[in-house]
Amino acid sequence: MSDSQQPPLNPQAGPPEGRRTFTLGAVGSRSAAQSVTQPPQQVGDAREAAEAASSDSFYAQVGGHETFTKLTREFYQRVAQDEDFKAMYPEEDLGPAERRLRMFLEQYWGGPTTYSEERGHPRLRMRHAPFPVDTWARETWLKHMRAAMDTLELSPLHDGIMWDYFDRAAHAMVNRPG
Repeated sequence: MSDSQQPPLNPQAGPPEGRRTFTLGAVGSRSAAQSVTQPPQQVGDAREAAEAASSDSFYAQVGGHETFTKLTREFYQRVAQDEDFKAMYPEEDLGPAERRLRMFLEQYWGGPTTYSEERGHPRLRMRHAPFPVDTWARETWLKHMRAAMDTLELSPLHDGIMWDYFDRAAHAMVNRPG
């Protein structure tokens, strides 16, 4: 998959200019990740709509920075204990990798854009190309991420949405047979 075919950088990305997006909660006929686009009532409302959307972002709904900090900390604690998997990481100190993953996930789910400000476009496939990501690596990554997610106590809806993304992304990173 090329960079242009990757999932969008931010699932909460706004609608075309001049349109408002209203995200339905878990109680609608649509999931929280889906939205209904309506024309704005006034021109110049874009700032207010953006502020409202950011407070309703997936990032905010799941607990914001604290949730993603816990998720990445739990994940990398498991990586550190798995010597075979940890060997795939070029840095002895997993702290920088933990920070990069946290920043990426926060941005992807509608939080701060620190990742792009510091590192540019994520280009996940390109950044993972130097590492031998095969079926074993994908399944091991998913095993540790699932265990980390289980510590978050997310709602079934939020857990399902996040897990679906992780599963699809992990499959997309495979770059070696076997």
